[in-house]
Amino acid sequence: MVRRSAVRRRPPPSDGYLYEPSERRIRGTWAGHTVIDTVRALLVWPPGHPVPFYLFPRDDVRTDLLSPAPVPGDRNDVGQWFDLTDGETRSPAAAFDLDVAGLEEYVGFEWFGHQRPGIEHPGGPGIQHPGGPGIQHPGGPGIQHWYEEDTEIFVHPRDPYHRVDALPSSRHVQVSVAGTVVADTRTPVLLFETRLPVRYYLPPADVDFSVLEETDLHTSCPYKGTARYWTFTGSPRVENVAWAYPDPIPAVAPIAGHVAFYNEKVDLVVDGVPVPRPGG
Repeated sequence: MVRRSAVRRRPPPSDGYLYEPSERRIRGTWAGHTVIDTVRALLVWPPGHPVPFYLFPRDDVRTDLLSPAPVPGDRNDVGQWFDLTDGETRSPAAAFDLDVAGLEEYVGFEWFGHQRPGIEHPGGPGIQHPGGPGIQHPGGPGIQHWYEEDTEIFVHPRDPYHRVDALPSSRHVQVSVAGTVVADTRTPVLLFETRLPVRYYLPPADVDFSVLEETDLHTSCPYKGTARYWTFTGSPRVENVAWAYPDPIPAVAPIAGHVAFYNEKVDLVVDGVPVPRPGG
């Protein structure tokens, strides 16, 4: 009898575009116009990029607001760029047709020309994902507000295969920065997010804010909300090492107001066992 073997589950590799239909009602507004209103969008994953974007059937797009535009950058998968214009306001290179077999009849849009509700800090609790098909291009402001059903969404569409669970716990968590204990709790909330390290969110009463200084940085995550940040003021100084979501989205409500620290920059001890730093 041949013994079976097991391998760790990984996302399937692909050199092409992946897509699947979405049944959510998607709307996009710009300059007071509803430019997109559809229940027939496609979620599309471009090769080499971990998050999806939406494509929309032409019949569900205000194509009268689209004007052909010159190519804004070096892209070989876009057949045509379009400006958004209503005669008074113009947003350059805000929409595109992909030159990809099977997707030619759909229109895509840059997700955000403005960075609201925050600008994502690379490597932070979320990731900044540029507009269009997952690659930054030098276009102007695109669609200003996006809605899935009646909920406004930010940064990028939520991936249906990306899970985030916020679980209250009784584990004993201690956090030290450069040898200084900055937090110690037995009532953390553990946040498990697909393909990311476990993040330990700690009640503010169990965090020593005398060695932390709030910064001006605010970031956005489509799965959690808008975060604020703190810098460790000891020696050596560690910038933006901690963050919290004062008003997270309902799916992760238990982390509201709790403080998390970068596992990559601090020393974590959980139930007496040191936690290796990611990538270490």
